[in-house]
Amino acid sequence: MSEAKLDQLLEGMNELRLVTRAILDRQDETDAKLEALTLEVHQLKGEVAELKRDVAVLKQDVAELKQDVAVLKQEVAVLKQDVAVLKQEVAELKQDVAVLKQEVAELKQDVAVLKQEVAELKQDVAILKQDVAELKQDVAQLKQDMAEVKDGQDRHERVLETLALRALEWNAFRLDHLRK
Repeated sequence: MSEAKLDQLLEGMNELRLVTRAILDRQDETDAKLEALTLEVHQLKGEVAELKRDVAVLKQDVAELKQDVAVLKQEVAVLKQDVAVLKQEVAELKQDVAVLKQEVAELKQDVAVLKQEVAELKQDVAILKQDVAELKQDVAQLKQDMAEVKDGQDRHERVLETLALRALEWNAFRLDHLRK
């Protein structure tokens, strides 16, 4: 091969090295950009997941609000019915006012009597509350006494069992002694 061809080959190889170096440098830049994009994607995924959770909470809140609104609508419907009933009752009450005026005097007397009876009932209730408190104390004391009696009964039963065993042993001893 001639020197000119060798120079051309060397020159081509140098150009190939430069191109390869440029490609590798570009590849490194591309890798760095890809890594940065990957990190951003992971960050965005985290933010999207957080947003999804927030949306789920908001959806739940909206569902609860819808339920509350439905309940309120039902209550409003009931209130409307109540208002209609009240209007009808007011009309009836207006008719009854004349009758009620006559009965007011009698009711005032009855109220005075009732106030006196209420006062007496309040006294009776206070006495009953006191009696209930005393009865509760008595019940507690009875429970405690029953527990003590039961404990005493258990001790007596154990003593009786011991005495019965000793009596049997004594009888056995006496019979053995009488036989000898």
